[in-house]
Amino acid sequence: MRTAPTILHLDMDAFYASAEQAAKPSLRGKAVVVGGLGPRGVVATASYEARRFGVHSAMPMGQARRLAPNAAYLVPRFGLYREISEQVMRLLRELSPLVEPLSLDEAFVDLEAGGVADDAATARAVGERLRADIRRVTGLTGSVGLAASKMLAKIASEEAKPDGLRLIEPGTERELLGPMSVRVLPGVGPATGDHLRRAGITTVGELAEAGQDELVRLLGRAHGEGLYAMALARDERAVVAERDTKSVSVEDTYDVDIHDRVRVRLEVARLADRCVQRLRAAGHSGRTIVLKVRRFDFSTLTRSETLRGPTDDPAVVREAAARLLESVDTTGGVRLLGVGVSGLADFTQEDLFAQAQAQAEADALVEAGEGPVASPAALAEETGVAAGGGGAGAGASAEAGGARPATAPGDVTHQVAALTTAGATAGAGAGDSVAPAERRWPAGHDVRHAVYGPGWVQGSGLGRVTVRFETPESPPGRVRTFRTDDPELEPSDPLPLVAVAGVVGGGAVAGAVDEVDGVGVGGVRGVGGIAGAGQEGGAVGVAEGEGQGWGA
Repeated sequence: MRTAPTILHLDMDAFYASAEQAAKPSLRGKAVVVGGLGPRGVVATASYEARRFGVHSAMPMGQARRLAPNAAYLVPRFGLYREISEQVMRLLRELSPLVEPLSLDEAFVDLEAGGVADDAATARAVGERLRADIRRVTGLTGSVGLAASKMLAKIASEEAKPDGLRLIEPGTERELLGPMSVRVLPGVGPATGDHLRRAGITTVGELAEAGQDELVRLLGRAHGEGLYAMALARDERAVVAERDTKSVSVEDTYDVDIHDRVRVRLEVARLADRCVQRLRAAGHSGRTIVLKVRRFDFSTLTRSETLRGPTDDPAVVREAAARLLESVDTTGGVRLLGVGVSGLADFTQEDLFAQAQAQAEADALVEAGEGPVASPAALAEETGVAAGGGGAGAGASAEAGGARPATAPGDVTHQVAALTTAGATAGAGAGDSVAPAERRWPAGHDVRHAVYGPGWVQGSGLGRVTVRFETPESPPGRVRTFRTDDPELEPSDPLPLVAVAGVVGGGAVAGAVDEVDGVGVGGVRGVGGIAGAGQEGGAVGVAEGEGQGWGA
């Protein structure tokens, strides 16, 4: 292990929530919770103000709402988060060629490999400069840990939160680790922690005193030896710049269990298409198709099929996923579905037989005068109605079926203007009329009004959407309520959190919105009514209404 604290660990502070607060002046200093807003959603990130109420990451959203009923609950904007993450990673790569990202908001950096630090003083100076650069470029804060190993650097950054820097001097590691809980060590989760507690071991110091032989007896050779070394502050893991992608997958959790087998098939086809899109975007193909099904009783089944060669053909992946589904009993209902591809490669070996069969079927349809037919998943996404035959439930929309997918991370940004069917009739025939589609407005996402300029969705329900008009550089803005089909209101891209020199953001925001309609629509919390819309600084709240909205 090295003798200088030249391994740096950066962890952005409450990243998603902090980005939302930076983008929305009215939320600064207030409790903000980002995550899936449906009944089965979970918290992705909570601001430090929300954490005071006991809200934390991975908590069920329903529990978070009970703990902090007046917090702002927002749908993630992963496009914005990725953009900020790339800005931060560029700053890290300027320090060293060895940067190991762990997630969008966290990374290790080997400062010694970059030649920018070789002792505690130079490492501290680099860390302080990095924190200042991150604030200047992104407007956000990050905490920095510096130590002689990855394990200790991560522990240091946790102790530095929020917005701080902690350096662990070589030679002081054992003294620092001794009183800490065993849970601070990598690889010690709830199960291992409980096992050690029953053996009378709760701190890292007690873990070191137990000795290697005892830990091997309790946990097995590999785990026992590894934990004993870490308890002695020994961690020889190197910073690895590149990690090979093992698999690509997508999954959806549904607000209400899906019982209709036709609907399940359509969801699997839709997920297969999304998975292939991600696969192609990453420049990969894969041989093994994996289907994941979580049933009504929380039992999770996984099925896989390995093809003759790697593919990125959506038809091949759809067909394989459909075959896997046939071996799964979904009678009691399905709460989660997922499709993945593993065994990745950088080339494809096309399934010529499948292509020839698909071409023959397409030619036959054209000759019959029916024209080309879109895939079921594409048809469902384009129309908002589940495709299928005219039988009961075959033509029901996701909303009509009561099993709309909970907002999935990574897809929300592209669903701001997604169309959902209102009042579609189950089993509608080709000649039946379908009610007009209604635009969805996820809470927290960016919009632009032709008159009032840029703003963000505060909530929606009952055919109304409430928008607060403000920008990162403006004072807290005022709110207005519109019909969801207002032609002057459109989704927009996020504004930069830090203004570019010479560019004035905001347009007609603060000055133009002097008066507020003060429209209170519905007023019933929990059924999509808009409570007290237009009251600046008061209970500006929009009840869920399709799982969206908040009360400030």
